[in-house]
Amino acid sequence: MAKEATGPRAQRISELLEKELAPVRFELIDDSHRHAGHIGRPRGPGEGVEETHFRLLIVSEAFRGVNRVARSRLVHTLLQSEFDAGLHALSLTLDTPVDASVGKVAVEPSA
Repeated sequence: MAKEATGPRAQRISELLEKELAPVRFELIDDSHRHAGHIGRPRGPGEGVEETHFRLLIVSEAFRGVNRVARSRLVHTLLQSEFDAGLHALSLTLDTPVDASVGKVAVEPSA
């Protein structure tokens, strides 16, 4: 089951990406609980497993004219300090409103 991302790392990620990319849609899901106990990963709450794996969907005009690899690099560059501090994995869906309108994702205003 998807877990809404509400922890301190999620808040920092949300604030930074919303400021830099001005998304029309933004979703950040914490999938860290699905990776507890994997080799090299802590086993559970209180052991550092919190907020290590996320799924991120951004629909933004900032991606217009930017290829998919460059979009991913942009987001990773913006979040480099989080990766340096323990963020382990980020699954990305990065679209323009035009991309989204042709069926990939439904565009709804960000809350």
